[in-house]
Amino acid sequence: MSYQEEYQKWLNSPALCASEKAELESIKDNPKEIEARFYGPLEFGTAGLRGTMCVGLHNMNIHVVRHATQAFAEVISAEGPESVKRGIAIAFDCRNNSAEFARASACVMVANGIKVLLFDSLRPTPELSFAVREYHCIAGINVTASHNPKEYNGYKVYWEDGAQLPPNHADAIAKKMEEIDIFSGIRTADYDQAVSDGMITIIGEETDEKYMAEVMAMANDKEMVARVADKFKMVYTPFHGCGYRLIPEVLKRLGIKHLFCEPQQMVIDGNFPTVKSPNPENPEGFYLAVDLADKEGADFIIGSDPDSDRIGLMIKDPTGKFIPLTGNQTGVLFLDYIIGAKNRAHTMPDNPVALKSIVSTEMVRKIAEVNHVTCYDTFTGFKFMAEKKNELEAAGKGKVIFSFEESYGYMLGDYVRDKDAVTAALLLTEMACWYYDRGMTVYDALQEMYQKYGNYAEKTLNLVMPGLDGLSKMAVIMKNLRENPPKEIEGVKVAFCKDYKDGSVMNCETGEKTAMELSGSNVLRFEMADGSTIVVRPSGTEPKIKVYLLIHAESMDTCNKLVDTYQQWAEGLQK
Repeated sequence: MSYQEEYQKWLNSPALCASEKAELESIKDNPKEIEARFYGPLEFGTAGLRGTMCVGLHNMNIHVVRHATQAFAEVISAEGPESVKRGIAIAFDCRNNSAEFARASACVMVANGIKVLLFDSLRPTPELSFAVREYHCIAGINVTASHNPKEYNGYKVYWEDGAQLPPNHADAIAKKMEEIDIFSGIRTADYDQAVSDGMITIIGEETDEKYMAEVMAMANDKEMVARVADKFKMVYTPFHGCGYRLIPEVLKRLGIKHLFCEPQQMVIDGNFPTVKSPNPENPEGFYLAVDLADKEGADFIIGSDPDSDRIGLMIKDPTGKFIPLTGNQTGVLFLDYIIGAKNRAHTMPDNPVALKSIVSTEMVRKIAEVNHVTCYDTFTGFKFMAEKKNELEAAGKGKVIFSFEESYGYMLGDYVRDKDAVTAALLLTEMACWYYDRGMTVYDALQEMYQKYGNYAEKTLNLVMPGLDGLSKMAVIMKNLRENPPKEIEGVKVAFCKDYKDGSVMNCETGEKTAMELSGSNVLRFEMADGSTIVVRPSGTEPKIKVYLLIHAESMDTCNKLVDTYQQWAEGLQK
């Protein structure tokens, strides 16, 4: 079916309400917009769905949500009656339409005979992961677009271990969506009747308390926090999102007395009125929190993204100015602190393990090795870290104490299988208090770590390529790099080229090919003769290619110069 035919199908469907039809009528003379909305379905992958909110096959709207949920329900039903009986947990974030999409998902599940545990209001993503595990559900859905701009929404899907869907189940859902008509193939139930019949159970505070009990059990040294509580001051912002309630609560339970929550950004609002992008990776969003910290004399700022799975830090430099930490810098500080805290508390397990994504700093590996912790790489995405954690611990090959990726995500404990800003907020605040108790800032701690473990610098470049042309351009760039890998970059020889698609490693000097453990992902890695690493991969959720520069050198000055050098090459890929 052509995009024009698909457009007409939607325009003529009785499933659309008057306002939806009016929206489609308004673009009838705009073929480019019609093509953008109807050239193909919004792709369903291991991260579920994510797209801009408007009426169209390639967008996030209630029809696409019902379509995906019908397919998901049929995949669950195919697992057998015992799986169906276990039911599904559904949560949602602060975004526009999130509550509506969550209810629509619940109604489709119920119509397919699957009971639903539905949160009564917005909740952090990690609590959905927790609920799936805690209530032994077969699966979970979270309606969220994480840290994307306000125009977006999304649909994350989870399996029984509390991790996002493994590829085989995601593929099964995608295949079902091809078979099911988006309008006539959907079953749905009346929401109020489903609640009355007990097919939808509303959950809330009791689940919060169970989750919070697990989070608080992760604290290592509340006595130390009590020692500094009268003087230590900090600021928190949820960027208008789901962390607004639970993160302040866990910090108070930790013993923090002087916690200042940024009042404008504590207001729940899917339009994110105070920021261009509600993403803790973007330091400009912290301007209100910095103003508050300066006013109150605070030393430490944390911010969580709208669904409260990512966390960012702002710390004071020696001049007293607040500066952002990268996800990599936070990760190395975090791991070093966790190792020390567990050793001091005598809670370090036998065979401790740290997990990191292939695009994250190699400094984590160095910290792990020096402290007798095994470090493994995984593909980007916490479903892969969850898979590795489950595999290692089931086989008795180690206990995972820390998992992280450079995009501000950290997973700890056994009660979730996704990144968790609530637990991270607790432990990173505990870390800041520990350094405060030693008369140090977090900035001092980072400099001390460079002296101990060596100098590392990283930079992530986002080569944005929007629209249909952008997708084609991204594919061409990856194809050219794969088929004609560079022999040198900015005058430095490429020592090894690793292709994670087929798991091959090529020695660029000899041409010899060997195999590595990881394969099956569209990622290329160039290991340079000077010890630097460049990783290139298309984003799984946004129209861009991400280039990761991972640098290790004898001095920080040299690291920064190499970042600048390799950045020129990376930016040239877009031309």
